[in-house]
Amino acid sequence: MGGGLGASVLARAMAERGTRILVVEREERFRDRVRGEALAPWGVAEAKRLGIHELLATRCGSELRGWNIFFGGGSAPFIARDLVETTPQRAGWLTFYHPAMQELLLEAAAAAGAEVRRGARVVEVRPGQPPRVQVETDGRSEEVEARLVVGADGRGSMVRRAGRFTVAQDPDHLLFAGVLFENLPAPSDAVYHAINPGLGRVALLFPQRGERVRAYVGCHKDTLERRLQGAASLGRFIEESVRSGVPAEFYTRAREAGPLATFDGAETWVEHPYRDGVALVGDAAATSDPTWGQGMSLTLRDVRVLRDALLATDDWNAAGHAYAAEHDGYFARVHRTDSWFTDIFMDVGAAADARRDRALPLLAQDPSRICDVPHSGPEAPCDEAARRRFYGED
Repeated sequence: MGGGLGASVLARAMAERGTRILVVEREERFRDRVRGEALAPWGVAEAKRLGIHELLATRCGSELRGWNIFFGGGSAPFIARDLVETTPQRAGWLTFYHPAMQELLLEAAAAAGAEVRRGARVVEVRPGQPPRVQVETDGRSEEVEARLVVGADGRGSMVRRAGRFTVAQDPDHLLFAGVLFENLPAPSDAVYHAINPGLGRVALLFPQRGERVRAYVGCHKDTLERRLQGAASLGRFIEESVRSGVPAEFYTRAREAGPLATFDGAETWVEHPYRDGVALVGDAAATSDPTWGQGMSLTLRDVRVLRDALLATDDWNAAGHAYAAEHDGYFARVHRTDSWFTDIFMDVGAAADARRDRALPLLAQDPSRICDVPHSGPEAPCDEAARRRFYGED
């Protein structure tokens, strides 16, 4: 259910191995919305294991091997990092235009043998052994019996509701806005990451092909009076970017090339995202705080782990439970470390300032103190010793 990144990649992977697959996607044509458009180095490694990296890299992707962090409007990077040289994956971030990525991977799923129905919608999901789905296409309704139903239908997942999964959520703390620009002269081979911790502001620039840049601004919710939404808010978006530390001259000739929208940064998740013939992947299973850019990498990890579990046994009920147990482990590590980054870089108030006064000088002296989960993945050290180093408490 869903024809985005998770659904398309899983459909392709299983269809290539002879499994009969039906993909139900309601959009007949993908359009630009504010979403993640970058895979972290650990997500790039997942893409390689799933056999889609070359397709993305050659057809719609750009590698950004650098990650440059600027603090408080400084002109020199606080940290300038070559990710190809310093990550276990020996990779940078991979960026792409989201609709182009979706079309490419859905076509690849169909080419591998998956049946793809576009302009279709799921009317009902009935968990069970086997589960059943009511699909409506062009006004005609059909009941489909499946060995497994996979909800890859995003943060508002209908499959999740139908499967009676319980959703947990962090308190609201951050807002994250994004827009696509043309003619924005950011460096083309690196992520530009500006942080103004005392103001609870962060801005990120991810260059894409065709001289486009996806720009984001993250704000602590207590510091933004109104959401940045629609073309009328573009001037405010630029102001907030500059407050975060992006040079104002970057926007002199920049032209808006897509919609501007804001969404909540609170993380949501399902404990054990499999039950009774229904599995959840991607944002349907868990949404990470977009400020730290882990969402699509988590989606590909979900797909790869579920694929491997299904291929390892004929008992797909056991495979679903094995996937869910592993998912809970790596999502918990991402979730935990996202909260650390928010504490140090985005929280506001006297206690947050005291944390930064202790931690930031040490991070500047020794960048290895920074927890590397956002780049290197959930296998990077993130235990209590890693937390104490990051916070400067060791």
